[in-house]
Amino acid sequence: ERAAQGREVGYAIIFVGLIGIILAFWKLWSLFVLGKAVKAQAGSKTLDVRNPLGRVLKVGEDNFKKDIDTLELKLAEAIMAERPSIERGISAVRIISVVAPLAGLLGTVTGMIVTFQMITLYGTGDPKLMAGGISQALVTTVLGLLVAIPTTLLHSFTASSAKGIINVLEEQSTGLLAERAEGS
Repeated sequence: ERAAQGREVGYAIIFVGLIGIILAFWKLWSLFVLGKAVKAQAGSKTLDVRNPLGRVLKVGEDNFKKDIDTLELKLAEAIMAERPSIERGISAVRIISVVAPLAGLLGTVTGMIVTFQMITLYGTGDPKLMAGGISQALVTTVLGLLVAIPTTLLHSFTASSAKGIINVLEEQSTGLLAERAEGS
């Protein structure tokens, strides 16, 4: 009923919001699984190249005998290669969280245009004629905020989860560099 009051803009906000929330939960789940695999790899001596840390450590193992500068560059390159897959989808959630209130504002403006058109055509004598436009304005504003608030929070959670995984990769890489420096 509320979506119908928001008309096309209301339906668009709900559709985009559902996509954003589904994407965010999917990304949170995949980062949770990936984080568990990375933590398991951090506590294991055997390399598993099915997770990002295993692949980074494999690069470190393959280049361990080279000079420390080359090793450092190879590890940095390996981490940079892992970043896109870890961060994929997070920017889409952020974009949705920013666009949703703007879409709500669009609905507000179109609702007020409808209201003023009714005033122009029929005058201010019957408030029921203006109610549809005002209702659209308010409902789309609410829908935009109802999408923006959870997607902003979900973006924050997904971004911090991805950053945590990348931090583990960098810490383990630094540990490998320190081990190589001690051995020289």
